[in-house]
Amino acid sequence: MGSSANSAVPASPAFLVRYRASADARERMPFDRFMALALYDEHVGYYRQARERVGRDANTDFYTATTTGPIFGELIEAAAAKLLGEGTQLSDHLFVEIGTENPGGIQAGRQSAFKAVRTLPLGRALEIEGPCVVFSNELFDAQPCRRFVHRDGTWLELGVQLVGEALQEIVWAPAERAPYLPARAPEGYCVDAPEAAVELLRTILSQPWHGLFLACDYGKSWAEMINSVPAGTVRAYHRHQQTTDLLARPGEQDLTCHVCWDWLQTALLEAGCSTPNLESQEAFLVRHAAGVLAATVHRESAGLSPRKQALLQLIHPAHMGQKFQVLHARRPAR
Repeated sequence: MGSSANSAVPASPAFLVRYRASADARERMPFDRFMALALYDEHVGYYRQARERVGRDANTDFYTATTTGPIFGELIEAAAAKLLGEGTQLSDHLFVEIGTENPGGIQAGRQSAFKAVRTLPLGRALEIEGPCVVFSNELFDAQPCRRFVHRDGTWLELGVQLVGEALQEIVWAPAERAPYLPARAPEGYCVDAPEAAVELLRTILSQPWHGLFLACDYGKSWAEMINSVPAGTVRAYHRHQQTTDLLARPGEQDLTCHVCWDWLQTALLEAGCSTPNLESQEAFLVRHAAGVLAATVHRESAGLSPRKQALLQLIHPAHMGQKFQVLHARRPAR
């Protein structure tokens, strides 16, 4: 399974207070509730702490495409213009970025062609209407997930229990409300089901907006999840180190779960969007923002400037080019 049975790094006293307030009488809870507490609790949640999380500094935990600077916003803007099609003006569209911690999002530090730019941090109420480009970068992988393990021919849901002052992984209950789980699986196979990511997308799609949906994230197909990742996909990140100790220092490390692209595509179709397209970040930028790529390479062909280095980080297969995918779909006006 993806986490240690008993974490070697204890939880803070403040977290344990919040944990006990949310746990049952035996100080237990299902994993998705633990993950939500560790990430989003208003007092001790990782994303509620007033500190830098994103960047290349040693005191941060991870870096993303936003770390590359304004060029990412320029590329996404160019891709959006192409995907919206001829006769559609960016100046008629609001650029809505969900989940960013940067007040200006990916359009900060540059003059955008959009009508306006609006950023909605994690946890902010979603109110989106009119013509929009709805964008996110690593939003859906930051949502809580349910964890299941296959033992003795049956699926069991995993949870967390506080024993003394230590958090331990436990079997929470026989799997329920999980019809997507396969009838058969190898002994000990673990599946991390990103249900909350789908619910978040449905909430976004319940708003009265139309235009373009763009999500940069990392994920897998459902077939891959149930056949190719026996330890599950949930991982922890702390000080740029990836670990499978999911219960360590809760509230002080990031927890992520691969999204299930099939599930998100289905949600888009059910909401009346055009057929969703899924591409590697490399392919997406090459196909839909070729003009910006070519201009950057031509203008800075003589050397390896910071802008050109940032571009290579975004598209090179060994960096972000293949690690991340982009899901996009048009949403017609009703």
